[in-house]
Amino acid sequence: MRLFPRSAFGQTVFLIGLLLLINQLVSYLSVAFYVIKPTTQQINHLIAKQIKVVFIDVGHQQLVLSRELTERFQLATGIEVHSEQQARLHGLNEAIYYAYFSDLMSRELGGEAEVRVAQGESYAFWVRPPQAPHYWVKVPLTGLDETDFSPLTFYLLMIGVLSVGGGWLFARQLNRPLKSLQQAALKVGRGDFPPPLPEHKGSTEIIAVTKAFNYMARGIQQLEQDRALLMAGVSHDLRTPLTRIRLASEMMSEQDSWIRDGIINDIEDMNAIIDQFIDYLRHHKEEPGQKENLNTLVQELVQSEHLQQRQIQVELATAMPDVVLRRIAMKRLLNNLLENALRYSDGNIEISTGFERNRKRVFLQMRDHGPGIPEYQMKSMFEPFTQGDRARGSGGSGLGLAIIKKIVDMHHGDITLHNHPQGGLVVTVYLPLR
Repeated sequence: MRLFPRSAFGQTVFLIGLLLLINQLVSYLSVAFYVIKPTTQQINHLIAKQIKVVFIDVGHQQLVLSRELTERFQLATGIEVHSEQQARLHGLNEAIYYAYFSDLMSRELGGEAEVRVAQGESYAFWVRPPQAPHYWVKVPLTGLDETDFSPLTFYLLMIGVLSVGGGWLFARQLNRPLKSLQQAALKVGRGDFPPPLPEHKGSTEIIAVTKAFNYMARGIQQLEQDRALLMAGVSHDLRTPLTRIRLASEMMSEQDSWIRDGIINDIEDMNAIIDQFIDYLRHHKEEPGQKENLNTLVQELVQSEHLQQRQIQVELATAMPDVVLRRIAMKRLLNNLLENALRYSDGNIEISTGFERNRKRVFLQMRDHGPGIPEYQMKSMFEPFTQGDRARGSGGSGLGLAIIKKIVDMHHGDITLHNHPQGGLVVTVYLPLR
């Protein structure tokens, strides 16, 4: 398990929190050694002096204190002197033993002493002095109350919360341009070109990266436009002579009909290849997305292919949710999938749909009964100009699956290929609900 976050935002917050923790520890140790420790030593010294006053006339002889003397001493100083039994009745058992104070008191009084601290409604020191080991001296500490430490605790807690909160806001503000940059890069990768990002937000390094990204996006957009214009010009210039060739072939005699038919077929194939080139360059970005039901598009596809001398088995899922789709692009995707299945197989075509509720996505699956695709070629089948004849023994421009992949990426979906255990290729298209 990784404790150190991987994102820049998490690392920044983690660093600020770690520095704050170190600062708090250093502050605590500094207060403990330079404030609390001298204060406790001073308190212990003053208490020891008061105890010495109580037993100022006591040597090594046995100490016997009268009740009248102890009461007069208590009224004068507030210090109580009790025997062992009396001390237990006055709260000695509830007091807590402190070895640190006991050691300090032993050094102050010149013998083994025991110190206990009572923390009830008021603080009090219980001391068993070496001068009178059978007696306990209770020294009240007025002005020390347990609730007096709550402002310090609240202050330290608020300092921690405000520091972490301020660090979180600082890191969030610092990383917000990076989030926008990430979203814009994903859009450019899908063929969409968002408006230029603001070039004044963030640190100087972020601003420099944003300017470089805007410059790169403009270059890619210009390259895309030039490529589309070039393809449009080439397709226009090619179709004109193809049309003239077809008209000339139509005027050939019936004796040369086999030549005429071959020329016409070649012209149709060339027109189809040109159309595929244009489809690959066209992203349908101008088409707005709208809510559609995938089952409806599949039914329209099957109805439009009823003239095919092939059986298409359809299994549509019930309660299929609507998905935001570009209708024309999605119909082109379905047509390309079906054309590939019809071209590379001779058996039936199976089409099914489904809804994965836990992953919030719908899917379309199409299976043919052809020879399939070798496993080592599947990853490269979505690359442009990958020839289908290397995979399944037929010709083509190699743009069919590349066009399908572009349309799927445009919808933030995913597409997979795998060979069915009983033969044939299975293509699965996943589309997220959002």
